[in-house]
Amino acid sequence: MNSALVTAAELAGLLEGPTPPVLLDVRWQLSAAKANGEPAFDGRAEYERGHLPGAVHVDLDRELAGPPGEGGRHPLPDLGVLAAALRRAGVSAGRPVVAYDGGIGWGAARAWWLLRWAGHQDVRVLDGGLPAWRGPLAEGPEPAPEEGDFQPEPGGMPVVDAAGAAELAREGLLLDARAGERYRGEVEPVDPVGGHIPGAVSAPTSLNVGPDGRFRPLGELAARYAELGAAKEGARVGVYCGSGVSAAQEVLALELVGIRAALYPGSWSEWVADPSRPVAKG
Repeated sequence: MNSALVTAAELAGLLEGPTPPVLLDVRWQLSAAKANGEPAFDGRAEYERGHLPGAVHVDLDRELAGPPGEGGRHPLPDLGVLAAALRRAGVSAGRPVVAYDGGIGWGAARAWWLLRWAGHQDVRVLDGGLPAWRGPLAEGPEPAPEEGDFQPEPGGMPVVDAAGAAELAREGLLLDARAGERYRGEVEPVDPVGGHIPGAVSAPTSLNVGPDGRFRPLGELAARYAELGAAKEGARVGVYCGSGVSAAQEVLALELVGIRAALYPGSWSEWVADPSRPVAKG
């Protein structure tokens, strides 16, 4: 397995090779809803304005997540829905996949994590996303690639539920990938309650990338997570965020420095759906 990242220059070379990767456009951002309840950010519209040639748009809210509810705002998707979306995009078990987004790595990392969790062995994220690409862009509706044969087989990446996250916070290391002010409970723009899971440690995903949206050098990432305690021998590490999207970027950053971390897919939005669960602030 190669690095979980690929540079724009490396990707250009792969696309010219004998087995070009399937390209997934997973542009998404956390934003307020319009008055009619639809997301304010339209990933498909962004895709049609310009995308990597041959890429297929995958909708994070509808295809890479299940319907919001007690399981959180972005619970794990129905396997049938996920399989259909990936096969429509041309994903097959024996063909490499590269996911990209608008640059911060959240949407692409969600696709990377889901594919790895579902058993695909060769998935990478375009470092820096679309802004890092220097080649031509295509416009308009997506192509119709030959349908893939990928069949999800969950278990390729570790997950924890609410009880498992609480246990990690007590006896292991549970990282909160949200912005520090949301962790502290000073503001909460999305979920009904602010704060964090008691015992969790603040580790915002914004610190994983530089101003250009590319991941920081491995030495810097390794030092960051060593300081947080993730590099200790035998350490059990888990990550959560608001709804399991940005936390996937943190799991990716940890993977880059050789630390396997479990994802809490329901994350904070599931945690606070049960008022009996404790909330810490500050």
